[in-house]
Amino acid sequence: MSISSKSKRPSSSSSSSSSLSSPGVAASLRWRPVDIAVGSALGVACGVIFWGFNFAYSALSPILGGILPGFASILHAFWYFSGPLALLIIRKPRAAIYVNFIGSLAEMLFGNSFSFSFVFISAALQGVFSELPFAVTRYRVFNPAIAVVSGALTAIEYGLYLLFFQYQGVALLSPRGVTHMVCEVLGGVLIAGLMSWALYRAIARTGALERFASGHDARRGVGNAEEA
Repeated sequence: MSISSKSKRPSSSSSSSSSLSSPGVAASLRWRPVDIAVGSALGVACGVIFWGFNFAYSALSPILGGILPGFASILHAFWYFSGPLALLIIRKPRAAIYVNFIGSLAEMLFGNSFSFSFVFISAALQGVFSELPFAVTRYRVFNPAIAVVSGALTAIEYGLYLLFFQYQGVALLSPRGVTHMVCEVLGGVLIAGLMSWALYRAIARTGALERFASGHDARRGVGNAEEA
């Protein structure tokens, strides 16, 4: 009897594991048609911003570089803020990767001076690094702090990617390399992190996210996702 009773009594660890893999949690992370539609629209909108920023960056980077070599990197986050923003709004695994790809495709269709491989490889890497802090929390925590971490990680990835594959004559520990990385991370925190959070809140206030957990949380002023 004692053996039978023990075998029927669930352990605390199995109960916790069961709760994390419950149908409700799995369903909240499953993509719906509305998620795909909004992700596509968001990606196209970001692609237009990427395309327009290409012209702005061409004009501003020589000025900022003249002030301090590497200083222009603070603006790079306008090319990857889409990842944290997508995750804050859609709150599904791979949202950043999907929106980045759609945005990059839209940017390429409008036309730019960057190679196809550079744009899409960069978009994929940015999406993966944007996802990391959200994945660690199992896509259950959405607040300014995690948006900042997401932006900072994406900035580190993009900054190193540029040093290794674009700025090959610039050493990481050189004055320009250090300035580049510091400004990259600062831009990631301010633009990809805090600006994305502010954009998400502004979009939510319009009522456009009523069918999303992100819209419900914005209305209640909380940071944890509970899919309706």
